[in-house]
Amino acid sequence: MAIHLLEAMSREGFEEVIALHDRRSGLRAFLAIHDSTQGPAFGGLRRWSYLDEDQALRDCLRLSRAMTYKCALAGLAAGGAKLVILDRTELDLRASYRAIGALVERFAGRFYTGPDVGTDAEELGWVAEQTRYVTRPDETGPGLLAESTCAGVFAGIAACLRHLDGEEDWGRRTIVVQGLGAVGRGLSRLLLEAGARVRASDLDGEKAERVARELDLELVDPATEYDQACDVFAPCALGGILHDLTLTRLRCRIVAGGANNVLVRSLHGERLHERGVLYAPDFAINSGALIRGALFHLEGRRESVEAIGARIEAALEGILARSREEGLAPVRVAVDEAAARIARWRGESPAEG
Repeated sequence: MAIHLLEAMSREGFEEVIALHDRRSGLRAFLAIHDSTQGPAFGGLRRWSYLDEDQALRDCLRLSRAMTYKCALAGLAAGGAKLVILDRTELDLRASYRAIGALVERFAGRFYTGPDVGTDAEELGWVAEQTRYVTRPDETGPGLLAESTCAGVFAGIAACLRHLDGEEDWGRRTIVVQGLGAVGRGLSRLLLEAGARVRASDLDGEKAERVARELDLELVDPATEYDQACDVFAPCALGGILHDLTLTRLRCRIVAGGANNVLVRSLHGERLHERGVLYAPDFAINSGALIRGALFHLEGRRESVEAIGARIEAALEGILARSREEGLAPVRVAVDEAAARIARWRGESPAEG
């Protein structure tokens, strides 16, 4: 079903959506700025082989809005945005990223971009050739972005365990980590160091074997990752994984990880709650890299990884406490709280936003 773009923008409170085409590089991309009321909009640059433009635009809009929610819950004077590139074989990568950099520069600080799926140090370097408003991958940038996300997710998992059992008791815990990229690998390391048993999966078999040897962790077949009996299922790959079919396969007590947009729809968070599974809202638990990058750009300082973990832990504890008090799913509490804060920024009532 095609998106009715202006209707979606009005309903979800988007400020601006841009479709970008560059003839020389073959670039096709979307930029969605959800909110810049409080300060600059932050959003990474994702390059992915989307099925079509409609799927790319939907992903861009969802990720952009989630970034605003992250900023709101983290207490940052900033809002959310997202850039997505439709990856194609004919794409001239360097020229495409330079074109993106020129676009970002035209916003003159209203929008900052950084790493995401498909965009790492080399690509960010190309963007930085054209703009100041990018998270640079060298010593002049904020650094420790993946580490910050890992610290937040680890602290969030600890908060969830205490919420259910009153203690972490890592030695008795089994965690299944889905995806062994920078965040999944780093989270696995923290969990192992704490004494937990870690099982992990990744669609890239060679990478999975390499990380398993490096960390001495147990691998599971990606086809069976949802079916593993465990305390925590930690999604750390792409989003959109929990839907009507997969959530019925889960044999965990907690879902808490570093991936964005884990739920296909918010109602799946409600269904997890009904099934007795504690879902830590992704935009509450995985905002470590955003906090590190935003504070660097906004205040010129590098917040410690430990302080970022503590900040996310405290925010999630508040969400879980209200969830228990009001009998609501944590995702509903988090969405309501973020929406209320955003409405206050805009001088609206939450119902208007």
